[in-house]
Amino acid sequence: MWAGLGAVVVSAVGFALVAQMVGERDQVLVLARDVPVGHVLKPGDVRAVQVAADAGVVPVAERGAVLGRRARVPLVAGSLLAPGQLGPKAAFPPKGFSQVALAVEPGGAPPSLAAGERVAVLPGPDGTGALPENEEEKVAAVAGTVTGVRQAESAGGPRVVTVLVETAAARRAAQLEHPRVVVLPAQGREAP
Repeated sequence: MWAGLGAVVVSAVGFALVAQMVGERDQVLVLARDVPVGHVLKPGDVRAVQVAADAGVVPVAERGAVLGRRARVPLVAGSLLAPGQLGPKAAFPPKGFSQVALAVEPGGAPPSLAAGERVAVLPGPDGTGALPENEEEKVAAVAGTVTGVRQAESAGGPRVVTVLVETAAARRAAQLEHPRVVVLPAQGREAP
C-alpha cells in the first residue's frame, strides 16, 4: 500500500514539474497598432503580453531599448516584435519589389481587406460597367501583398490600397484602370 501511495505522489510531483515547464510563459512585446516603415516606435505602439515564446522576440525587459528606434519593415498590430524589425534605416521594400498605391472604388475590394493579405490586382469595369473584351485591352493580373489600406476620405469615395509587387509588375499594376482587388489563398503563389 505504501509503495502504491509513494508512486502516486511521485507521479503527481513529476506531472506538476513537467506541466510547469511546458506552460512557462514570458512577457514579451506585441504591436498595439499598425506601424509604417520608418516610424519611430513610441510607448503607445507596443504592449506587453504573456506567451510561450522562444528566442527571437523582444522581452518586456528590453522595452526601453526598442522605444525610439525606427521600424525597418511595416509592422502589423497584434504581431510579436522581433529585434530585426527595428534599426537605423528602412529595409523595405525588399530588393526587387515596389509598392503601388491604388485608388479602389467601393465594391472593388473586400471591406475587411487588411495589411498582410496576399492579393491579385485586376482591371475593373470601365466607366460603362463593361470589362475589357478584346485581348489588346486585357491586362494580366498582378499578384502582391497588401501593405496598407487607407479608408475613403468621403462617403462613396475610393480607398487607397497599397500593394507590394515585384518591380517588373509595378508599372502594369499602376496603369490598371478602375482596379479591383481579390484576396488569394494564404499559401502559395497562386494568381488568377
